[in-house]
Amino acid sequence: MALFKRKTVGRPGEWFFNVDNGTVEEGPQSPGKNRMGPYASREEAERALETARERTSEWEQDPRWHDRGRGSDEDAG
Repeated sequence: MALFKRKTVGRPGEWFFNVDNGTVEEGPQSPGKNRMGPYASREEAERALETARERTSEWEQDPRWHDRGRGSDEDAG
């Protein structure tokens, strides 16, 4: 038995998506490495992967996040 085992504590009404088994959890029931959240509602948690895909797509298309040319000879002139 671990002497200093930390119990995962969440707030009432927080929802998480477990990426390991694809389920929605009320409160943090699984290890942090296996969950996304917290989300305000069960529906938001159910859409966690879709939301992440949308945000990734937006990030990839945002020119502010592309560092093309930085640190290259093209900038030194």
